[in-house]
Amino acid sequence: MGIRSSGREAAFQMIFALETSGDDADQVINHYWRALPLSDQDEQYEIHPETKKYAEFCVTGYAARSHEIDEKIRAASHNWRLERMTCVDRAVLRLGAYELIAHPDIPVAVVIDEAVELAKRYGTSDSGAFVNGVLDHIAQLAGRSTSH
Repeated sequence: MGIRSSGREAAFQMIFALETSGDDADQVINHYWRALPLSDQDEQYEIHPETKKYAEFCVTGYAARSHEIDEKIRAASHNWRLERMTCVDRAVLRLGAYELIAHPDIPVAVVIDEAVELAKRYGTSDSGAFVNGVLDHIAQLAGRSTSH
């Protein structure tokens, strides 16, 4: 898995923890890195510094703009209230929407593809298609071209 893909997976897990723990972004980030599983040698896994940096960048960025990001998701998700979505779908959408809105340098297709993969891995059988549709709509609303 690449540096950004690993960073996105960590960021997704931390954004999920933001909602479920009630802690702030700094607390979640600190706890996440300390709680990583141990290897066979009882040493913490080595995390690439760029993976860690990107994950923290996404989590703190989302946390700072959470109201704006959630409004974008609400506007793009027809017939689905944010509160009715699964926690996994919500966390994936929050990460993907943050990247689409705050990082125009990242291609739309990359953001959506990575989010769909996370949704498939951690969500329900319908999560991938749902996340794809909502993020595609957010990209369109943000004036970003999509090829999905």
